[in-house]
Amino acid sequence: MKMKVEVEVISKEIIKPSSPTPTHLRNYQLSFLDQINPPVYISSVFFYTNNEAYAYSKSNKLKQSLSNVLMRYYPLAGRVKDNLIVDCNDEGVLYCEAHVKCRLSDIVAVPNPPEFKKFLPSDIDGTHHLVFVVQVNYFTCGGIAIGACISHKIADGTSFFMFMKSWAATARGDESDKYPQFQLSTLFPPRSTALSGFEPETGMTKEKLVLKRFVFSSSSIAALKAKYEESSSLENRVHPSRVEALSAFIWNQYVASTKEKFGPEKLNLVVLAVNLRTRMDPPLSEYSFGNIYRVATVIFSTEEHYDLVGKVRAAIGKINMDFVKKLQEGNEHLDSMKEISGKVMKKDLLSLSFTSFCRFPVYEVDFGWRSPMWVGWVSLPFKNLVTFIPTKYGDGIEAWVNLKGEDMAKFESDTGLLAYVSTTTSNA
Repeated sequence: MKMKVEVEVISKEIIKPSSPTPTHLRNYQLSFLDQINPPVYISSVFFYTNNEAYAYSKSNKLKQSLSNVLMRYYPLAGRVKDNLIVDCNDEGVLYCEAHVKCRLSDIVAVPNPPEFKKFLPSDIDGTHHLVFVVQVNYFTCGGIAIGACISHKIADGTSFFMFMKSWAATARGDESDKYPQFQLSTLFPPRSTALSGFEPETGMTKEKLVLKRFVFSSSSIAALKAKYEESSSLENRVHPSRVEALSAFIWNQYVASTKEKFGPEKLNLVVLAVNLRTRMDPPLSEYSFGNIYRVATVIFSTEEHYDLVGKVRAAIGKINMDFVKKLQEGNEHLDSMKEISGKVMKKDLLSLSFTSFCRFPVYEVDFGWRSPMWVGWVSLPFKNLVTFIPTKYGDGIEAWVNLKGEDMAKFESDTGLLAYVSTTTSNA
């Protein structure tokens, strides 16, 4: 039985960089890729078991290390202004601490995703001018949950986990000589007029959504990879990756479970986030900070669902150096985004979006009391969104699926889906 969690916020303060940001770095210019991102937070909750050190003794170390690491990541202590710049005024980040009136084991035994929002700063809905906010939650057993949020106006998932890993290393006293690289606006200059007609908020919804976690074991993923490899044509044999196979499978089961509602004549849109860092010429460093990704899109009719893995592979393959050059040089990409957004808003397309953190250092955020026992996800205001996160052990993948309630009710009871799922966790 899923339990309601009681969380009491005991303190709120602003943590500022330990040294002032130099005057010449005061205005951090958003790139074009930052500008077109929605004004939401990327949020995760990192759960840590108790060790010999008493939990509250960690508080000062966390705050001091956060202050120190903000010297390097100075835009995070600033304020976003008019979708153009971050004013790096050292006003600081919101840091909260809270008591959780239960044991950590009560949470992870039967996770209840909507309760995870209680582990984030209590006023998160009203802090969109803040770039980074965090809440440190102390359980009665001494366990800790760190709920961290970073503005998607300035960072993608890669940048978020880069920062969290750097903060954790600073807390351990293991400071790297690697600094984040803030050069994105020179590669993708901001545009003040070209955004006319495009709203970064497009696709965000206030509808009540259901977030559910589906865990796929390594053996289930291997079976799906084999299944889609066998179904590909002999002339164009595809050896799908884990994420490609899971994306195709979840899309297939979603369409199969909701076909009565949407009908066979509906056009389908599959959207996959793609990291641009390795697709640049020359490739960017892993320490490059910002929204350095774009999406690959596949549009097809339900009757054309065959060889979806091949279609996905081909779409991702188009996100290459030529694509990046066009992205830097003209408005073609923005025009395409406007067109697709318009079709989705008119419900001309049945869409499902995928993003993967499977290659990210999710479980390397070690503040000195070992790596997290588990990392939880928090719902974003986008329906039909699937986020892949690696399991800590065993090469499995957690698929966090965000759907409308009526669609989730059909999807989660689909027998074809459940044949491959080892664990499910949902909210009501």
